[in-house]
Order: sequence, then structure tokens, then C-alpha cells
Amino acid sequence: MKKHATIINDFINDAFDLKIHLTKFLPIKSEDLEQFLENAKMELANSHPGDGLIDCEDFYKEIVGDKHLADLAAWHIKSKDYIASTLELQQRYSKNLVLDFGGGIGTHALANAMSDSVEHVFFVDINQTNRDFVGFRAKQLGLTNKISFYKSIKETNIDKFDSIVCLDVLEHLPDPSSQLNIFYEIMKEDSVALLNWYFYRGEKNEYPFHIDDPLIINNFFLTLQSKFIEIFHPMLITTRAYKKGKSIR
Repeated sequence: MKKHATIINDFINDAFDLKIHLTKFLPIKSEDLEQFLENAKMELANSHPGDGLIDCEDFYKEIVGDKHLADLAAWHIKSKDYIASTLELQQRYSKNLVLDFGGGIGTHALANAMSDSVEHVFFVDINQTNRDFVGFRAKQLGLTNKISFYKSIKETNIDKFDSIVCLDVLEHLPDPSSQLNIFYEIMKEDSVALLNWYFYRGEKNEYPFHIDDPLIINNFFLTLQSKFIEIFHPMLITTRAYKKGKSIR
């Protein structure tokens, strides 16, 4: 396994061979990759069916295809310095059994799998394409023994996790407060959860798949404040670190 500084440097250099993995995994030529990534955000936004969508899980399970993968890849490549800071933060707290919930293209799960502090990463994502892609990446990077893949937390058969990573996911859920309650129940007393959210649809509706209902957001923050205590960290990123607080149920 690699030292923490080496993991960060490897990500900054090439995002853990992300472009190479994309051209090997997708039916796309290397010379077409840059345009594919350039169009990713708009292609994903345009694929959203609008108010007719009843369940956001249907969008991520059935509709997005490889568009979500492309959008995430473009973001991770263009924002390597920022994402490197989130990797640095997770290396402070990730240990033993790690749940990566909604892990996308696998950057954080793969980085955790590279760490000596982590025994195993449980990668949970409802999108089959994402799971397949990260499984492919893990094989390419020699990490298959430290990461496994699931559609739901229940499938992992793990009662308590030592660390939880949930980034850029909560704003996609119809009831993010319920997910916070689930995290609370599956955390040990000394576990740390790394969370962020973006309850905003954008000035031009470029994020139509994000929740922005004021009542849902208000309930989310009430739940967060009643169940968790924030751990201060000095990094200028949106990701926050939390430990379990005393429930006021």
C-alpha cells in the first residue's frame, strides 16, 4: 500500500489513470475523449425528464447511462486540486471498515483502498455502470482485494462502520434526513462521517436533479444538528467531518 502523500500526488498527476480507464471501459476513442468530457454536464442535465420524474432512483438507475459517469469524470479531472484536498481530509479519518455511499467513479473509494489505515472499502452505488466502472478501475490498479461493490448498505452485511464517506449524494435523495438517520445507526461511537451537500439547482437549472425544497432542507439541518457534532478541520472545502452526538429523540 502507498503512503498518504504518494496517494495524493498520484491523484493530482492523472486522477488515478482516469482517462486511460475511461477509454478502456467505454466505447470511445481516445481522440474523442476531451469532447466527450466537455459535453458531459449539459448531456446529463438534458437527460433529466423534469417534473414528471417521480423517483430520483429511477433517474440514476435507468436513465443516465454513462452520462453520469462522464459528468463525474469531467469534474474530477478539472477539479483535481480541490478533490485532492478532500482526499487529504479522508486520510485523516478513514480507517478499518469504510462505507463509501454513492461513490460515483470511485476516486475516494480507490484512494481509501490504497491506504494502510483501511482494512476494506464497501462501495455502495445504485448505478450499475458506476459499480462496473469502479470494479474495472480497482482491477486495473490492483485493489480488488480491498474493495467490494453493492447496490445498498443492507447488502454489505456490516452492522457498524468505522468510517463513512458520502460526497455529492445527499442533495440527490428525496429524503436526505432519513439517510442521516441511517448513518447514525451504522456508525460506531468513535466513527467519523465525511459529508457534503449542494441543495441548489443552479442559476440556469444546470443541476435539475438536486433537491431544493425548503422544508426538506430545513428538516435535513435539524436532523444533522440533533444527531451529529461537527469536527473542525482547517481545509477550505465543502466536505465536513462529523462524529455521533447525543440523540434528542
